[in-house]
Amino acid sequence: MAQSQNTSIHLQTTGVSYLGFGGKVGKFLVGDKALEFYPDNNVERYIQIPWSNMISIGANVSGKKISRHFEIYTDSGKFLFASKDSGKILKLAREQIGNDKVVKLPTLVQVIGRQFRKIFKKQA
Repeated sequence: MAQSQNTSIHLQTTGVSYLGFGGKVGKFLVGDKALEFYPDNNVERYIQIPWSNMISIGANVSGKKISRHFEIYTDSGKFLFASKDSGKILKLAREQIGNDKVVKLPTLVQVIGRQFRKIFKKQA
């Protein structure tokens, strides 16, 4: 039986978890103790990430638009999620873990640009 760690829920929304093979559609519960994800097809395969275990959480930002995809870095690994309400999730995370742990991740163009600079720097 899945047992929530939260005593109060601040946001409940739908989303996708990219842990393992393929994406799993389910529900996010953002509360006072943890960020939780419960898949629709099997609730027993839940993911609970306590705020105290989070190293950082981030998403791609271009202008004022926040990407649907966001990553959570913990002491046990990296988790990739997507939600239409990723901006709201990041704002609630900022209240729980602090402003310095909510980061802006590089875009695909920035990552490719860094790789090109590394290649040309080695040749010169």
